[in-house]
Amino acid sequence: MVNTSDFSKRLQKIIDFYDLNATSFSEKITFNKSTISHLLSGRNKPSLEFVIKVLEAYPEVDLYWLLNGKGSFPTDSLKQSPKNNTFSPQSDTPEPIQVIQNTDKPITTKAIERIVIFYKDGTFSQYNTSQ
Repeated sequence: MVNTSDFSKRLQKIIDFYDLNATSFSEKITFNKSTISHLLSGRNKPSLEFVIKVLEAYPEVDLYWLLNGKGSFPTDSLKQSPKNNTFSPQSDTPEPIQVIQNTDKPITTKAIERIVIFYKDGTFSQYNTSQ
């Protein structure tokens, strides 16, 4: 069961970390401002839809931390980043990588055989390249 008082404190921590107010936060997650106000005051409990929208807009927020305070926010990698530095894979374009070649050694090309992604809950996904 989600403790509404503690949830509202964690939600406020996210809003403060990104230097937002309730209005800008509601616009970012495309959710009703009055609902966010009720959540921040502890009047209402968060809906599943609300939690999903927060996690979609801020993938660096841990679900378990948001719901029951287990874990931490911000993560160590975020503590050093400036405010408003959010990452959204759908909208942010990575900067090009500059490759510096050492002409003294021959360049070898390696093919990727498979990619394995390990999740914090102990599960994993495996992707094999097709050849």
